Amino acid sequence: MKSVVTFCLASLFSVNAFALVPAGNDATTKPDLYYLKNDQAINSLSLLPPPPEVGSIAFLNDQAMYEKGRLLRSTERGAQAAEDANLSAGGVANAFSGAFGSPITAADTPELHKLLTNMIEDAGDLATRSAKEKYMRIRPFAFYGVPTCNTKDQDKLSKNGSYPSGHTSIGWATALVLTEINPKHQDQILQRGYDLGQSRVICGYHWQSDVDAARIVGSAVVATLHTNAAFLQQLQKAKDEFAKQHK
Repeated sequence: MKSVVTFCLASLFSVNAFALVPAGNDATTKPDLYYLKNDQAINSLSLLPPPPEVGSIAFLNDQAMYEKGRLLRSTERGAQAAEDANLSAGGVANAFSGAFGSPITAADTPELHKLLTNMIEDAGDLATRSAKEKYMRIRPFAFYGVPTCNTKDQDKLSKNGSYPSGHTSIGWATALVLTEINPKHQDQILQRGYDLGQSRVICGYHWQSDVDAARIVGSAVVATLHTNAAFLQQLQKAKDEFAKQHK
């Protein structure tokens, strides 16, 4: 276990993990959705191992988890997974409001809402971009020819690599930041962040290994964001806002 932890930490903070990320949107083009620039972001291609090959033991686990998740689609958990696919237009803040213990909206918590909105694509796009573009891993719904539990984004995402999961990275990074702001609810918040990732497996949008890798990416994103002055400034505003509202 000690050697595994050492390896993970070494991988996470490797200089190679901050190599060049493919060009695309960042803080210079969409400052309302990113804090980081391309040259500041982690490189998921360097950070992560390749996704499991078809026929490997790891891929057999991916297939088993897909089938396990598919059986849940008609349940209450499946309905939650379908709802969890909607992270745009305030969906991230809404997804965590219950676990956070109070509404996270532009009206109720403007500073916190801005913080979460502004970091979405640092986690969902920028940090996952290099691995997604390199591997272009086929998604479960395309592999099996079976629709997801929420088909709204299915056509668009069929052209986007499965590994690692951008939704999961967003969810896990958000959970870590919210836990820092409201540590009394850390268990509920972290569970919600974990469940957001598992929802991608249940829905058929991602393999389990996509989700597992994305949690590493999300953690790395939060570590990097804590070196960014604009993020730290907005984080403090969100903390002050929370403290004032919960005296």
